[in-house]
Amino acid sequence: MLLNRESSGARWRTRPDGLEKVTGKLQYLTDRSAEGMLIGRVLRSAKAHARILGIRTEAAANVPGVFAVLTHEDVPGLNAFGIAFPHQPVFCTDRVRYTGDAIAAVAAENGELAEYALSLIEVDYEPLPVIADPEEALREDAILLHPEGNVLHRAEYREGEIEEAFTSCAYVAEETYFTPRQMHTYMETEGGLFVPEEDGKLTVYSATQHGLKDRMQLSHILDLPEERIRVVSSPIGGSFGGKDELNVQPYGALLALRTGRPVQMHNSRAESVRAGLKRHPMKITMRTGCDRDGRLLAHAVRVVSDTGAYATLGAEVLNFATEHVIGPYRIEHIAVNSVCVYTNNGVSGEFRGFGGNQAIFALEGQIDRLAEMAGLDPWEMRRRNLREFGDPGPLGQPIAPTDGARQVWKALEGSRLMAERKGGPVRGARDPWTVTGIGAAIAMHGAGLGFGIPDPAGGRLQLAPDGRIEAVFGYEEFGQGLIATMEQMLVELHGFSAEDLRIIIGDTDVVPDSGSSTASRATSMMWMALRRLVPDFAGKLAAAAARAGGGDGCVPGRGGMWKDGRRVLTYGELARTLPEPLVSETEFSYPTTTLERVGAHFLYTYAAVAVKVEVNTLTGRVRIVDQHHAVAAGPVANPQGYLGQIEGGAAMAAGFTLTEDARMEKGLYVTKNLDTYLIPTILDFNGKIEVEPIEELPEQDTYGPRGVGEVGSVCLAPAVASAVFQAVGKRVNRLPIEPELLQEMPFASRKAVDSHVG
Repeated sequence: MLLNRESSGARWRTRPDGLEKVTGKLQYLTDRSAEGMLIGRVLRSAKAHARILGIRTEAAANVPGVFAVLTHEDVPGLNAFGIAFPHQPVFCTDRVRYTGDAIAAVAAENGELAEYALSLIEVDYEPLPVIADPEEALREDAILLHPEGNVLHRAEYREGEIEEAFTSCAYVAEETYFTPRQMHTYMETEGGLFVPEEDGKLTVYSATQHGLKDRMQLSHILDLPEERIRVVSSPIGGSFGGKDELNVQPYGALLALRTGRPVQMHNSRAESVRAGLKRHPMKITMRTGCDRDGRLLAHAVRVVSDTGAYATLGAEVLNFATEHVIGPYRIEHIAVNSVCVYTNNGVSGEFRGFGGNQAIFALEGQIDRLAEMAGLDPWEMRRRNLREFGDPGPLGQPIAPTDGARQVWKALEGSRLMAERKGGPVRGARDPWTVTGIGAAIAMHGAGLGFGIPDPAGGRLQLAPDGRIEAVFGYEEFGQGLIATMEQMLVELHGFSAEDLRIIIGDTDVVPDSGSSTASRATSMMWMALRRLVPDFAGKLAAAAARAGGGDGCVPGRGGMWKDGRRVLTYGELARTLPEPLVSETEFSYPTTTLERVGAHFLYTYAAVAVKVEVNTLTGRVRIVDQHHAVAAGPVANPQGYLGQIEGGAAMAAGFTLTEDARMEKGLYVTKNLDTYLIPTILDFNGKIEVEPIEELPEQDTYGPRGVGEVGSVCLAPAVASAVFQAVGKRVNRLPIEPELLQEMPFASRKAVDSHVG
């Protein structure tokens, strides 16, 4: 059954934050202001790579209305940050490695004064050679960008005898795939409000996907105990991974503490482009072989990932890509060699899909190429090689038993689009130079952080004095519908009403450590937490109700405690009888595999996508006109949110596939703003998007619904590439798809076009 409002019936609920968002009344963290606040700005490097010979700030500091000018000399603690590898300088000392590097920060009465002060800061540079190509960074004679070298991380996986296996292959496909540097393009650029409190604490209102991790890093930078820093991290105007790392927080915090006044910071879009994270560009070379029946025998892969000047989560993204270039297929002989490289390009980091998008584009391209060589239908070739129930994961690791790959294959096979695909390409559907084609792809996508990476979870339910049931979790709401999903779980699974609830998230002073709001993990963790919390909480409510005169046998329900079909106590009445708060808490960790390989996953979501495209052979432009997504992610916790996540992921993937590339030359962004960076709009999605959820899990699977925040984005690119091939017979190995590749002839004369139109 397709997921939509009609099929969801009463489960289709209004989002708690929906009205404020659509009316524009919702205040994001960068909308906050405070009386007497100053405006903060950061001076970024003028060079992609250079030594710093001197920094002079006296002229800026003497401007009336400028209250602070800070450099590396003013950092009381650790002058570095980074979730996994803290080596990105807060302020550079003797060297800059990309144009987003921070050299100084100022706080002034207004933005104009702050910008003027920045212009007065003098920096003496000695230019150094710029490394813009990851392959160049790997050369033995390359200048070293970090003391440890130019390689951040290597990841390998081997199984079987790869070269011997290739000699047995009837068909071998060899190709190199290239994927772009993509922007997150969230509505709310990086920023926040930083407030020094009267009690000596610092309150940070700033967008992040893990407030507790930000607090820890700021503690090291500011040389302050964590308990003296409060981070409020919700609501956020979009993130998609781009706000997982610190961005403006060190500068706002340092300026606020130096001046003793609130400081507001908010990056312009241009500064967000310059200093913000991007998706890792990757070069993926594959050699894949099969027998005459299309059975995969050998698969050799080399991945080169450009992490830019600093690590962020480049190593973790590379591990994920290494796992997912193997994917949902049984292959006996495998050799994957991957490397993540430092360059002087913009910093790449965590991004929706986390390396899976790049890996799956390449892997699925190989399956299509082999199917053509073997004379097989590409969808049938996938069926012949899919993992079976009980098979290990891509790295040979034990995983939760699943038949998700075959479930989504079968669902897509029965779809309207796949039936239409068998008819082949259609020329002239709209005009003589337009050709339509349909393609498909499949993927398994790991959820959670994987083995060996701390992945805590937990939460708290409590009855507040005013009678509200408070659900307290350390997550952040950045548009993914987390609050709505939690509310729906509590209403549907546990019998409360929405009016009974108060959901508290994103405030380090009050929330437990629920882990990061990332890696498609939050929905699963909320579901698992509530399974642990609600029985204990319900028992405590029942005992309290009995003591309050309700008698034995009371159960929680809508509006209060119920017995024999009638409500005997409201939650407010019950709360007033309690001498102390009624609280249930839980702590646990995300499920992991037993194989001791860092990053290997245990739980997976599966997806298969069919896409119909129109190719304009005059301009070479590709337009997506129809989509069908089959997704095996367990029970649908929130129909509206589920559909929105798949649609949103598909829209982001359409940009990755067709138009988006933050281009750089010699370490400098050619793409400096959104005026030359084309992201999909609603006009690009006036066709259909069908979503078919597969909710059945094996009996022994007790892990509940999987997150779907990423899986809608990972299959679209290879499906579009397959559809383009059916339409015009041209293979795509580089994203975004360049129009010049698909033009059948130079652009037609105006006379020819006018003749048809006329």
